[in-house]
Amino acid sequence: MDGPELSRQEQRILGDIEENLRADQLLDRRLRTLHRGIRPWASTRDWYRHHGLGLCTGLLGITCAALFVRAVSAPSPALIWAFAAAWVLTLIPLLLLVIRWCRKAAAASAGRKKG
Repeated sequence: MDGPELSRQEQRILGDIEENLRADQLLDRRLRTLHRGIRPWASTRDWYRHHGLGLCTGLLGITCAALFVRAVSAPSPALIWAFAAAWVLTLIPLLLLVIRWCRKAAAASAGRKKG
C-alpha cells in the first residue's frame, strides 16, 4: 500500500462494512458471476424489454402472413377481418421497434459527435 496504514478503528469499521456486504447474497452472487458485458442477474423482465417486443412482432408477422394466405385462397369475410386486425396489431409493436431503433441511433450519433 502506498498510503498510510489504517488505524485499528478504521480497520474494524472496514471489516464491519465488508461483513455486511458479504451477507448480501444477491450482491455476492452478482459479483461472483460478473462477466464483462454480460449481466447474469438480469431478470426475465429485462430480457423481455430487450427481446420480447421483437419476438412479439415476429410472431404477429407470421400470423399475418398465414391469415393473408388463407384469406386470399378462401375469400371469407371473417378471414379478411382477422387479417386486418392482426395487421393493425402487428403495426403497433413494429412502430415501437422503429422508435426504439431511431432513439438508439440518435444517441449513438450524439455520442460520436461529443467524442
